[in-house]
Amino acid sequence: MDQTKFDQTKVDAAFLKLDAHKTRLQNTRMRDQFAGDPTRFGLFSVSCGDLLLDYSKNRIDTPVMTSLFDLAHAAGVESKRDAMWAGEHINFTEDRAVQHMALRYQGDSEVVVDGLDVMPDIRRVLAAMKIFVGDVRAGEITGHSGQAFTDIVNIGIGGSDLGPAMVTAALVPYTRADLRLHYVSNVDGAHMADTLKGLDPARTMFIIASKTFTTDETMTNAASAREWLVNSLGDDAVQDHFAALSTNIPACKAFGISEARIFGFWDWVGGRYSVWSAIGLPIALAIGFDNFEQFLAGAGEMDIHFRDTPLEKNLPTIMALLGVWYRNVWGFSTQAILPYDQRMNRFAAYLQQQDMESNGKSVTAENKSVSGATGPIIWGESGTNGQHAFYQLIHQGTDIIPCDFLLAVNPHEMMGQHHAKLAANCFAQSEALMLGKTLEQVLAELDIAGMDEDRAKQLAPHKVFSGNRPSNTLLYSKLDPKTLGKLIALYEHKVFVQGAIWNINSFDQWGVELGKQLAKDLLPNVLDKAGAATHDSSTEGLLAAFKTRQI
Repeated sequence: MDQTKFDQTKVDAAFLKLDAHKTRLQNTRMRDQFAGDPTRFGLFSVSCGDLLLDYSKNRIDTPVMTSLFDLAHAAGVESKRDAMWAGEHINFTEDRAVQHMALRYQGDSEVVVDGLDVMPDIRRVLAAMKIFVGDVRAGEITGHSGQAFTDIVNIGIGGSDLGPAMVTAALVPYTRADLRLHYVSNVDGAHMADTLKGLDPARTMFIIASKTFTTDETMTNAASAREWLVNSLGDDAVQDHFAALSTNIPACKAFGISEARIFGFWDWVGGRYSVWSAIGLPIALAIGFDNFEQFLAGAGEMDIHFRDTPLEKNLPTIMALLGVWYRNVWGFSTQAILPYDQRMNRFAAYLQQQDMESNGKSVTAENKSVSGATGPIIWGESGTNGQHAFYQLIHQGTDIIPCDFLLAVNPHEMMGQHHAKLAANCFAQSEALMLGKTLEQVLAELDIAGMDEDRAKQLAPHKVFSGNRPSNTLLYSKLDPKTLGKLIALYEHKVFVQGAIWNINSFDQWGVELGKQLAKDLLPNVLDKAGAATHDSSTEGLLAAFKTRQI
């Protein structure tokens, strides 16, 4: 990959300026910044359509943001973005283009990858998906005995599971009660067994999601699903009850899956970016193809915003730069994702893979060790549940944890004051993190409450909130398919920008390979009670203990 646009000298100089800004702002409190500037919200908020990003509750001012944008320019963010759109092989360790944006492209122009326009193939797969989805939902595609499907089980792992499972849960209002989606990913037999309980084989469809059709966990689960079905309906039923999302047509056919029910995708689509491809088939089955197209359209709108909007008004870029500011300059190692929407309770888990698999790297494009920290630890939970779990640490713990709050203005269910209380809690949490509560405020409150002065002095330090803890808030009209697509694409591009600044490859994932390799080596030892000792003493001790406890 051509790294000439990445200027290490300018990047280093930009970070030195940011270090100076940190020193300057070290003792500046956001509550004072807001008090001194009533225009702060307008100054530090941007929109993409009805999606609003309020980033005013951050440890920033205009000079900080200017230096952050200078950093982005020095790192060549714009040129790297253009290279990605042009189909260059920015995934340089695997020598591949990165073109998941083509999967949701709504225009008529060519999208060229390795000299070929990929749009005809994309449209062909989408058209096949549309027909299949329509026929299944209409009951025209049935099981072996002629009964319509009531349950669909997606079997995949990683990007073949996290994205579809998260999106299906988030968009429940757009699903049908008579067509239930289930997701099996873990090779733990409990996951498959618990999913199959209560399902009718005659009315159950399985989708096997594996590009190579060799992923060990997925194929183990697929074999168990096949056995469960065959035991009830016979081997001839397999072709009527299985579909595949894969490029390995011979392996799919050998499994018993009809070629008409094999939906492919391409090597320029990474697993954690594949929800827009045929991997999204279970989503389309759950919410209908028209809604799936809206999901793609929302992501397409964010693509245009990211590609064409100046960095200073660019949502993904601003979020990425704030993340770099905290990760590299302030040394904050984690970030909490806090959607105030129960149906987005898998969003943080999805972003864990999106972010941590992409930017959990320690080698630069020049094969050197990175000089600073890379990807943060991503975690979170839906509000208000998290408030009664880990918010204590966010508010009063010793680590500063930047937070992203997400909230829809309009709920799908109008149930009294439920949504008003949800919104009030969301706004209150970001305000509390910013403002905090001083010792003087606590003492005054305890005095008003009539507490004895000595007791108040003992208790007060425990009720102080340091505040000055940063957060972003993303506000949108409603969590519909288009908005969800836009949100996911926002975080995709944020991760890209951070990888560009850290000068790493955000699109490979070699770190997952070693454990897989060792697991294959260990399996014979687990299965064979007389297995030879070929591992370290700890692993051998665990193997021995495991075997002696087997029933």
